[in-house]
Amino acid sequence: MKWNLRLVAAQRDIWKSSQLQSMLADAGLTISAGKMSSLWSGQPVTVRLDDLDVICEVLGCQPNDLLAPEPEKARARRPASTPALAAVAGERPRIERRAGRTEPPL
Repeated sequence: MKWNLRLVAAQRDIWKSSQLQSMLADAGLTISAGKMSSLWSGQPVTVRLDDLDVICEVLGCQPNDLLAPEPEKARARRPASTPALAAVAGERPRIERRAGRTEPPL
């Protein structure tokens, strides 16, 4: 997901993170400087839904204004085809035989 907080804030003439931080505090959401920096300048790892409600209320936006899906990134994270998946797709899995016997358990 792409995080568009700065773009949405800029569309509402909010240009500094401290300005938004103050507006959020007035709405009852106190955010530390470190967390505000993460929200403002990067891709936060997590955003609490309660916090997202307040951010959207303050900015007058919807969650889909702040979060944009990036399906190509999701596709890039998929593992390469495995024999089990290939079998499902109609291909025959390759079976490898090991030479020799294994040792008995001790």
